[in-house]
Amino acid sequence: MLTTSRRRRAFSPRRALVHVVLVAVAIMWVVPIAGLLVYSFRTGNDSAVTGWWTAFVDPLFTLRNYADAIDVGGLGRSLVNSLLITVPTTVITVLVSAIGAYALARMRFRGRVTLLLFAVALIVVPPQLTLVPLLRVFRELGLIGQIPGVWIYQVGFVVPFGIYLLYGFFRAFPEEIIEAASLDGAGTVRTFFQMVIPTSVPVLAALAIMQFMWSWNDLLIPLLFLGGSASVAPATVQVAGLVQSTGGGLGIVTAGAVLAMAVPVVVALALQRSFIRGILGGAVKG
Repeated sequence: MLTTSRRRRAFSPRRALVHVVLVAVAIMWVVPIAGLLVYSFRTGNDSAVTGWWTAFVDPLFTLRNYADAIDVGGLGRSLVNSLLITVPTTVITVLVSAIGAYALARMRFRGRVTLLLFAVALIVVPPQLTLVPLLRVFRELGLIGQIPGVWIYQVGFVVPFGIYLLYGFFRAFPEEIIEAASLDGAGTVRTFFQMVIPTSVPVLAALAIMQFMWSWNDLLIPLLFLGGSASVAPATVQVAGLVQSTGGGLGIVTAGAVLAMAVPVVVALALQRSFIRGILGGAVKG
């Protein structure tokens, strides 16, 4: 009887509909990515006259597109620039967000609630509203065309969300642990870095993953704040310029796109469980 009931639940129309929708969404994502990947390995002539799906009929693949994207398109340097932008931005964002959220959640000082509301309000501010005034300020400070300028903008834009995400977690942090650390002679800074931070790794990892993905895939901010200089251009800007620099070769452009998305894909697949645990942990404790 119990087995029959489980089978009925397993094959219910609602469950079947959910699976159909999930499969359809997966196909919508997988098919374009598969086409992008196949085109990146095809020769220029084949890509120009036939669709990517015909590659399986008469397979003829080459790595030349990747070599050209790195050498001719300058994608090798741009991938390094992306790391120089993304890694410091992610580290600074997580550190500043954690310090700010902990101060607002655990410390008592005048204006604490106002600061929290201000941080939450900044989340809904569109970045486009701040571009023109910040461009003028950064130009006066000599930060246009410099990677630190992108750090400042991206960190400042994500920190309010980071504070909001971490606030609930730190607010629900066990008071007994903090009191025990205080009795052992640990100050606020030592308690934060030696007790709170190690316990908060899942939610901090979730914030780090989100910031890493956004910073790596961001095109608008590096394009505006770094200009057209290839020496500091990240992968997104360089891939966008491959059409002009390589004469519009489909194989080189798709190869550059595959290289540019390889790092975030690897990060997402490797840390997806940490991301889910961190988001759920922050949501439940918040």
